[in-house]
Amino acid sequence: MMKGEDSEEIEIDLNDSDDSNDFDDREEPQPLWKAPPLLEEEDNIHTSTLVEISDTKPLLNIRDPRGINDCLKVTFEDVIAEPVAVRSGDRVWIWSNALFEVSRVWIYRIVTVLLAVPVSIISGLLFAVLSCLHIWMVRPCTQCVLVGTRWLQSLWNIVMDVFVRPFLTSAGRCCGGFSVHLARE
Repeated sequence: MMKGEDSEEIEIDLNDSDDSNDFDDREEPQPLWKAPPLLEEEDNIHTSTLVEISDTKPLLNIRDPRGINDCLKVTFEDVIAEPVAVRSGDRVWIWSNALFEVSRVWIYRIVTVLLAVPVSIISGLLFAVLSCLHIWMVRPCTQCVLVGTRWLQSLWNIVMDVFVRPFLTSAGRCCGGFSVHLARE
């Protein structure tokens, strides 16, 4: 096993070729297999690609990567707006804004604590059952129907080729000579 000059990769030459004298002194043989780099620091565990795409560890920074809940970005100004003609005091406006934001965040957190785990479990069970039914029931039954009706597909293709295609081809050639010109008056 040879450690390359790059400290991030470990190169392993399996030496299964008998022509070891074919290389000049200037060239090094290409390794046949490269091992992934060893994790030397504890921090690298959390930044590796495998951890980021894992379905067991949720991404903490990107919680809506596809933007399916963009409509829920509601701020104080989206809900309460005072026209120029009718205004409340500055302190009332500041305290209303602060209380709106704090209550919105904390009530969301409380409701999430109460409902997130049960809804997650129910959703997981539902999608697991639906996946199981689709994999083990729907798809095999569909394949059985398709295998059993291959002759019907062949008959339908013959009927379309013999009767319908010539008629539609003739109609297309007849109507192909027409042209429409639009002019402004």
